[in-house]
Amino acid sequence: MGTALTQVSLNNVPLRAGSEEAYIQAVNQIPVLSAEEEHELAVEYRDHESIDAARQLVLSHLRFVVHIARGYNGYGLPLADLIQEGNIGLMKAVKRFDPDVKVRLVSFAVHWIRAEIHEYVLRNWRIVKVATTKAQRKLFFNLRSSKKRLGWLTHEEVQKVAGDLGVKPETVLEMESRLSGQDTAFDPQPDADNDDEYVTRSPAQYLSDSRMDPAAQVESDDWDDHQVESLHEAVERLDDRSRDIVQQRWLAENKTTLQDLAAKYGVSAERVRQLEKNAMSKLKAAMAA
Repeated sequence: MGTALTQVSLNNVPLRAGSEEAYIQAVNQIPVLSAEEEHELAVEYRDHESIDAARQLVLSHLRFVVHIARGYNGYGLPLADLIQEGNIGLMKAVKRFDPDVKVRLVSFAVHWIRAEIHEYVLRNWRIVKVATTKAQRKLFFNLRSSKKRLGWLTHEEVQKVAGDLGVKPETVLEMESRLSGQDTAFDPQPDADNDDEYVTRSPAQYLSDSRMDPAAQVESDDWDDHQVESLHEAVERLDDRSRDIVQQRWLAENKTTLQDLAAKYGVSAERVRQLEKNAMSKLKAAMAA
């Protein structure tokens, strides 16, 4: 039963871009099942994995999916895609429907249909996701509906929405800000309605990657060479003892301890640390010059 429903074919009612009206007319002509017929088909599918029974259950409820999908037209997404996602939810509902529970399939399926459409809207409404957590997803649909009616929310309205949905007022304000944002073309082209000033403020101008710019690479290489040359000259200007301490403490593969250098030069470890500190200060000053 787990994979049987995936074989249900809807070829008789094709849904393609530009043919929504033909599809809607086709599904509206499919007879609605009576409660007895629906129960018999559901039992047949549950007990015998009848593909034909599952297909009849799905087809008879396609008009209901269209009705729900039309409620999401305001998100600027193709109706055909919304219907297609709703159909997936309907199939999941048929797969999980228990005919022994005294409820019609249409009542059970509404949750699964809306869930699939919600997922599609959240994935495709914006390039950047506006809702990720469960609370944000619930808030997204409720707040967008409220904003259509009320515009920008007042402090009292924010508090009411937060209380009704069980979220913090800060979460409501953050979602309101996200809903008010708009996607921006990364590299827009100037036209009659898009002046040069807008193009210069596009992300392509201030998010450009200059790491592969030949001029920048030559400049970076020259600066690195200059730094290495300055370091060598600065090290050579140190006295022999200070130069040896720096080389043993910083440039050697196996670093020498302060105690070993103190024994080598017959001074205390603290004196070696002071010599090292003075030498490093001279090197930093030479590099910064």
